[in-house]
Amino acid sequence: MDGESSDRTLVKRLLAGDEEAFEEFFNGYFPRLYRFALARLDNCPDAAEEIAQVTLTKVVSKLGTYRGEARLFTWLCTFCRHEISAFWRRENRRPRQVDLIEEIPEIRATLETLMVSSGGGPEETLHRKEIARLVQVTLDHLPPRYGDALEWKYIHGLTVKEIAELLQVGPKAAESLLTRARKAFREGFSALGEPHLALIRS
Repeated sequence: MDGESSDRTLVKRLLAGDEEAFEEFFNGYFPRLYRFALARLDNCPDAAEEIAQVTLTKVVSKLGTYRGEARLFTWLCTFCRHEISAFWRRENRRPRQVDLIEEIPEIRATLETLMVSSGGGPEETLHRKEIARLVQVTLDHLPPRYGDALEWKYIHGLTVKEIAELLQVGPKAAESLLTRARKAFREGFSALGEPHLALIRS
């Protein structure tokens, strides 16, 4: 079953009141929304937890409007962004620019190439921010364990052994997962970013 079909099936089960589906929904999407919110809330865990919980709770009443035209996580992120915006309004603060993950080798190489080719003007800066945004979009839509592993490795600087302990697998399995995660990132970013990179290089 492909991702879109799986999403639609889960939503149908939720609308039918399937208790196991609700457990699957909350357990599966809370960690992903938490990570999504955390990067946009000054890395405040309490705020990210609240936003993720509120998003999932509110979305339950709107599941009947889901048409399957986008992946379920993408759809959820739309609601999450509204809650994040509301948070910043309540705080009477402007959201900071999200620091994107520039330490993954493929990301760093992309951004360094961009910086070398730029003169530092406003147009080049805008292009760089767009690439950085595509990086975050790619990471947000990786399978949860892939996104977690890459962030633990390249943001938090955890060792493979530490990542293995968090994933409750052996070190070799963790290294294998990281390899697959990097490959998935490269493929996802290439699909999203290549048209933009072509424009930058032209």
